[in-house]
Amino acid sequence: MNHQKLAQFDPIVAASIKHELNRQETGLEMIPSENFVSVAVLEALGSVLTNKYSEGYPGKRYYGGCEFIDEVEQLAIDRAKQLFGAEHVNVQPLSGAPANIAVYFALLKPGDTILGMDLSHGGHLTHGHPVTHMAKIFNFIRYKTNAEGKIDLDNLRAMALEHKPKMILVGYSAYSREIEYEKIKAIADEVGALTMADIAHIAGLIAGGQMNNPVPIFDVVTTTTHKTLRGPRGAIIMCKEKIAKEIDKSVFPGFQGGPHENNIAAKAIAFKEALEPAYKEYARQIKVNAKVLEKKFNDFGYKLMFGGTDNHLLLIDVTPKGLSGKEAQIALDKAGITVNKNMIPDDPRSPMDPSGIRLGTPALTTRGFKEAEMELVGNWINEAIENWKDDGKLAEIKNKVLELTKKFPLYPELQ
Repeated sequence: MNHQKLAQFDPIVAASIKHELNRQETGLEMIPSENFVSVAVLEALGSVLTNKYSEGYPGKRYYGGCEFIDEVEQLAIDRAKQLFGAEHVNVQPLSGAPANIAVYFALLKPGDTILGMDLSHGGHLTHGHPVTHMAKIFNFIRYKTNAEGKIDLDNLRAMALEHKPKMILVGYSAYSREIEYEKIKAIADEVGALTMADIAHIAGLIAGGQMNNPVPIFDVVTTTTHKTLRGPRGAIIMCKEKIAKEIDKSVFPGFQGGPHENNIAAKAIAFKEALEPAYKEYARQIKVNAKVLEKKFNDFGYKLMFGGTDNHLLLIDVTPKGLSGKEAQIALDKAGITVNKNMIPDDPRSPMDPSGIRLGTPALTTRGFKEAEMELVGNWINEAIENWKDDGKLAEIKNKVLELTKKFPLYPELQ
């Protein structure tokens, strides 16, 4: 066995990791789906639990030697149940897309109709985009937002009555408004459809009591455990007890083999953190910080998709400023601010060079940024966009970013 530490055995990989740590510490991470986990989560991810195979579920494993694995996985399950008020939780999905796919195959038959959100209006690839394999297996009908940027429930009901879906799916990757789960559940009940919510982006805000919780209302809810929930990269599925067996069998052995128990341990830690009183304040501050940016960009004359934000993110059309979303992303990278290019509703441009940018506040809030810092950040984003061709000006902004980040060290324990 190699007993050398990483820096000794593979200095090339070690250097890349060190450079990435420096990038995270010295820049402003504003991609809404990214966040910074605690050192405790990092420790669990790098633990000896990665050595153990444990096909099956707690108390029902196919391999021996799983008694401590069972303790960890059951702890993650119990904490997730407490956090979201869930009847049943499967903590084994490796990521959000596999979790969604496992639900489809657990509850539906090939050819069944699913009513889900259009990608350009804030939906997710796994909600039925034609490029995905799932769109070849299930019949996805995609709904959109209205002219005011809201989900038109009357239109959603009309589509449900017309298409008679077996499932109505809500939850989004770029939609910035609250969701009325009770009203959507009523529509689903009227047409005899199952209800599914993908809360990957807003799970942390729900856990912190800052947004509506679909878990007690819907049949099944999926979420990633990173993003606003601030845990490791992975996912969970929460559902009613009546469909628990179908969900579990679809995850294993339907789609996955041995679960990644080091990752499940990290999920358990993240759930414990989210149950702490301080987490509610964190979730509240995420929304406060997003509202600061909303006001700044409105004042600067940007067009905000969906009319603003009720959560952690903003989707902004930058084309009136004379550049594309891709060009804005590149300029902001040069200024030390990381966002992602993103399509806007019915975008005339391509996904690789769209009209908008998507940005959010979870990671900066984790670092301790509050209203005063967000005012500065909003000013710098606007300045970078307005001077997107001026590398000298972008370098000046980057220096300001560097000075600000020094006041909010990210991982002093790792230095």
